Amino acid sequence: MTKQMERAWIKERLQSLREKMRENGIDYYMIPTADFHNSEYVSDYFKVREFFSNFSGSNGTLVVWQEGAGLWTDGRYFIQAEKELEGTGIKLFRMLDDGVPTIKEFLADNMKNGQVLGFDGRVLSAREGKGFENVLASKKISVRYDKDLAEQIWLDRPSFPSGNVTVLEEKYAGESIDSKISRVREKMKEDDADGFLLTKLDDIMWLFNIRGCDVECNPVAMSYAYLSKEETILFIQEKALQESVKKYLSEHQIQVREYQTVTEYLKEIPEGGRILLDNRYCSYALFKLAGEKNTVVEKKNPTELMKAVKNPVELENMEKVYLKDSVAVTKFIYWLKKNVGKQRITEVTAADYLEKLRRSIPEFLDLSFPTIAGYKANAAMMHYEATQDNAAEVKAEGLLLVDSGGQYLGGTTDVTRTIVVGPISDEIKRHYTLVAAGMLEMTNARWLYGCTGRNLDILARKPLWDIGLDYKCGTGHGVGYILNVHEGPQGLRWRYVEGVDEAVIEAGMDVTNEPGVYVEGSHGIRIENVMVAVNDEKNEYGQFMHFDTLTWAPIDMGAIDEKYLTDEQKKMLAAYQRKVYEKVSPYLTEDEAKWLKEETCI
Repeated sequence: MTKQMERAWIKERLQSLREKMRENGIDYYMIPTADFHNSEYVSDYFKVREFFSNFSGSNGTLVVWQEGAGLWTDGRYFIQAEKELEGTGIKLFRMLDDGVPTIKEFLADNMKNGQVLGFDGRVLSAREGKGFENVLASKKISVRYDKDLAEQIWLDRPSFPSGNVTVLEEKYAGESIDSKISRVREKMKEDDADGFLLTKLDDIMWLFNIRGCDVECNPVAMSYAYLSKEETILFIQEKALQESVKKYLSEHQIQVREYQTVTEYLKEIPEGGRILLDNRYCSYALFKLAGEKNTVVEKKNPTELMKAVKNPVELENMEKVYLKDSVAVTKFIYWLKKNVGKQRITEVTAADYLEKLRRSIPEFLDLSFPTIAGYKANAAMMHYEATQDNAAEVKAEGLLLVDSGGQYLGGTTDVTRTIVVGPISDEIKRHYTLVAAGMLEMTNARWLYGCTGRNLDILARKPLWDIGLDYKCGTGHGVGYILNVHEGPQGLRWRYVEGVDEAVIEAGMDVTNEPGVYVEGSHGIRIENVMVAVNDEKNEYGQFMHFDTLTWAPIDMGAIDEKYLTDEQKKMLAAYQRKVYEKVSPYLTEDEAKWLKEETCI
């Protein structure tokens, strides 16, 4: 399909949507990027915003009214969104940029008294829905959340996801389902809750020691869970459960009910109770339903923090898997450097070769996200994804950024390396060196217990801030264990954003470390490792902590200009490269090991 045809189709769809809005008395209609569980990544069935806007990024909200439309997204996607929205008539609102209103501010300024805001209440979180209610109440603007207007327009909509569910053995999970449920009930008791409605998919998978395949690269199954003081119910599509899984759940006294019956169950709960739920992930529709006859206790899912702190079995498995993954990445870098300019390599074929190396690892299950392989200017788009049709050829000049990861029986990986494939400018070397400096400063961080990621983020940014550069994203995010590649509540970010929660960094939490530089039209640089927080010495000042590194792939010395490094940063770089060689070289061929020795300057 040509770009001209795409734009025409988007305009037609928007016109059909406006007609449905008029029929239903809706003045403004909002389409977020979410499923019924407010997941970050969604199956094709839920890509309604992409259907109506052509924007394919993982984060963004479309607002449509009779005279226009706007798309709000964050800094990771500005360049991509500009390209994909071109010619559609949809205006790009660059979130957090100076002078750019939030969606709430835009609606409050533009909607008239008594108008109606519509959205599908199943795909908007309770927190967001309440926020819109509060902001718009002064103008007597009402909310309609019972309409999915896409149903009658998107006629060839993909089917609702329903893949097979598997059990994660305790030798990999490190804790039994019974122990986890017992811990959750203790937290319910602390919160004086009679019931707990759990809607977050990765938390449900963790709690029941199961995994699914309903979202690309994310091993989750469409499900809900409800825990009372006496019983535990899993709402899931029964056709996704083999007999062995049903038996496993039954043995642990887990009742299984059909996925969509969660609404009927909530209606039947005796009134006057207290239901615990997390308004960040519970849908606005279910939140409203739960609160009709009962008191809603709005607190964070207790499962989130439990899941984020990896247990000893998980950490041991992760260390093994990350080393194998790092070996694959190192072999890929060797192959790329030896073959670029000698054979035709594109962004897609490079990604395919790396995937082939990962698939040779016995524990490999899937990719943890579609590989981002961006050559030269394409790398300036943080979440760029090449296709067979648009992939750039990688030539013997410039940089290739490759952000990738795998799902393994033993862990989920996420690693980025920006690789020199030919001559680069002094400016690029300066940028690369300062990115590496920031990554190394974070790697070697030492702090007192009680810090959140906001206390530490400056360590990675300072080398770039010192020369007036920045990157429009956080420095790091938590990573799941055979689960979603992005996991909370921990993270590394400097900016305070109202409504975005912070978490104290606990021993056992993993986090990525990925500073970068993105220059539109020129280049993108990112270096990313995954680290685990551990306890250090404890003295009269408190508990000190540091990070242990899990990722061991070389930093490209061809892009390092040591005049931009302090003496201490030079020592950090040498120590990391030496460790890479020690850990990875035993698993390489003789030629690969010889190259790595030269690459790491051993």
